[in-house]
Amino acid sequence: MAIKNNISLSHNTLNIVGFIAIVFILYVLKPIIMPLLLAMILAVMIFPVQKIFEKKLRCSRLLATLISIFIVIVVTSSLVLVIYLQLNSISHNGENYTAKISELYYKAINYFEETLNISKSNSLTNKDLKIEDLVKGNVEKIGAFISQSGSLFSNLFLIPIYLFFFLYYRRFLRVFVYKLFKNKPKSFLNFMIKKIYNVQRSYLIGLIKVILIVGVLNTTGLLILGIENAVFFGFFAALLLLIPYVGIIIGSLIPAVVALVTKDSAWYAFGVIAIFGFIQFVEGNFITPKITGSKVNMNAFAAIVSLIIFSMLWGISGMIVALPIMASLKIIFDYTPGYQAYGFLLGEPVDQHLQSTARTRLKRWKEIRKKQ
Repeated sequence: MAIKNNISLSHNTLNIVGFIAIVFILYVLKPIIMPLLLAMILAVMIFPVQKIFEKKLRCSRLLATLISIFIVIVVTSSLVLVIYLQLNSISHNGENYTAKISELYYKAINYFEETLNISKSNSLTNKDLKIEDLVKGNVEKIGAFISQSGSLFSNLFLIPIYLFFFLYYRRFLRVFVYKLFKNKPKSFLNFMIKKIYNVQRSYLIGLIKVILIVGVLNTTGLLILGIENAVFFGFFAALLLLIPYVGIIIGSLIPAVVALVTKDSAWYAFGVIAIFGFIQFVEGNFITPKITGSKVNMNAFAAIVSLIIFSMLWGISGMIVALPIMASLKIIFDYTPGYQAYGFLLGEPVDQHLQSTARTRLKRWKEIRKKQ
């Protein structure tokens, strides 16, 4: 008995050490892993287009791959160019925004000083803290900050190369999987590969639909408020849904600031935040569940924890790939003996897991009374 306990303890210790080693390797190898993961996601997105060129237009795999990559580059470059031009236009008004924000700041401080009878020597308007020093120069860095934070547009040289080989070598890589897991039947491996691909594709297609719907809703709300560049801000905030939960919050800050400095009332800025908050609520509770359905099939707790872990490992780019990676891991866990418990932990709980035990006892008691 003692020997079995020691073996079990050593096995658990090895698992913990192995997990720590994997996390360390993932953190250290971020410059290599992130372009690979992003290329995989792009490969899943563009593969249906490549199949059209190969099967319907009878193109060779090499030509179809090159055309597919060209389409990805054109779409991505156009998107980046539009975002850059718009943010650059906003940054040119940085001095005007700084002056307006400073004016509003001092008005608000003076109002609270008079209302709450605060001494000016203790207020935030003293010389040690100037709002101009905090704001000035930061508006011009908005575009740089966003472009540096989003690793989606980094490694512009490596990602197309990886994407090319994922598309062109796909059968070669499938055979590699056969050889790596040669103790598993090919039919099972093909089933796993197809299931993971279908989940990834369904998630990405659903995400694109959600982005378009939320973009239209955001734009409509901004147009009602009369905010400048409503179409850009609406779809830019929707695009930031790539960063789950926090993306649309970040996207609402820029139009809120623009509303604050271009409108004659601060209520417009509050209106922007309120509209975006309401849209975020509708998107999270109705739009996304309706469109994506149970394709990812991961509970909110596991999703939030995975977002935190991946953001700590790889920053904002880690948050973008967190849900697709965890969805794939859940499928692997579900069909791997000894790991089903982890797949269960990632999945959605059924109704019986959320019911109160008192309610269950009451239900049983009623059944017993009926039998009597």
